[in-house]
Amino acid sequence: MVREIGVPVGMKHYPAEFKADAVALCRSKPGATVKSVAADLGVNTETLRNWIKAADGRHPGGHSAPPAAARTGGDDVQAELTAARKRIRELEEERDILRKAARYFATETRW
Repeated sequence: MVREIGVPVGMKHYPAEFKADAVALCRSKPGATVKSVAADLGVNTETLRNWIKAADGRHPGGHSAPPAAARTGGDDVQAELTAARKRIRELEEERDILRKAARYFATETRW
């Protein structure tokens, strides 16, 4: 097994976009737990928790950074938030379609 320098064997490297999407998914599901979202995505629960902490600007044992809304103008943040919410709805719809397709094909192919 080839091993990257500084990455223990068995640990996976996830692209930044995947991490951001995972955090957004976790935040977009009000009733979902970090554990359930991590299971849906096939990642370790603690890994997802660390991604959420990093996205919030928090580090284990560190201080949290002020939210982005406190650092920038309110109108720009509101427009960005509206666009982000729209994109989240689109992604949730796509995810639901893909889940239905996966269930359908899982029943069709009995290997």
